[in-house]
Amino acid sequence: MQQRDPYQAALDKARRELQQLDPFVVALRSGSRVLTRPSGQVIELEYWGRDTEVTWETGEVCSPAGVPLPPAARLIVLHYLLTADGTPLADRWLSFRELPDGRVYDSAFRRRASQPLARVFGQRPAAFANAARRLGGEALSFGDASFLFRVLPRVRVAAILYAADDEFPAEANVLFDASTRHYLPIEDVAVLGGLVAGELIRASRQTQ
Repeated sequence: MQQRDPYQAALDKARRELQQLDPFVVALRSGSRVLTRPSGQVIELEYWGRDTEVTWETGEVCSPAGVPLPPAARLIVLHYLLTADGTPLADRWLSFRELPDGRVYDSAFRRRASQPLARVFGQRPAAFANAARRLGGEALSFGDASFLFRVLPRVRVAAILYAADDEFPAEANVLFDASTRHYLPIEDVAVLGGLVAGELIRASRQTQ
């Protein structure tokens, strides 16, 4: 018996809900834009610095060449468009547990995001920095190495590494702009933290 895609029901629901909205209002609130093509309307936005298109009629999330994003990324993009309310960026960082409802998912978030980063990069801050730059990260001044990622037009994420030394084990954290909950449900913020960690780990392996 073929196993059902665990993301499919959530993707289908998000697509149905998106079609009930006005694409121009969605674009205004999310920092994206509407393109009108012979095949219909498309929402264009950047995801991880790459042009990404959402076909309004079907809710498909693809690169301009038509290559679908992975299911988790597709869901984050759709939920971003659904949730965005136009709130300005706060330019203030919060940990996941400091976000509204973040405490409920904090232990799962640390397993997905903070702990893998500390485990992989705890004794290799240079590898962490190289991987972050490969992903377009912008250097920050936290910890032994830290970088800002513009994941979506109005979603900013910071990954921070505190390298291991003779006295303390390695620690890592992923922070979010204080406005993030105006753009993503807390469950998606937790998934996003794991995706950031995964992207950094994959990028480090590509440079080895």
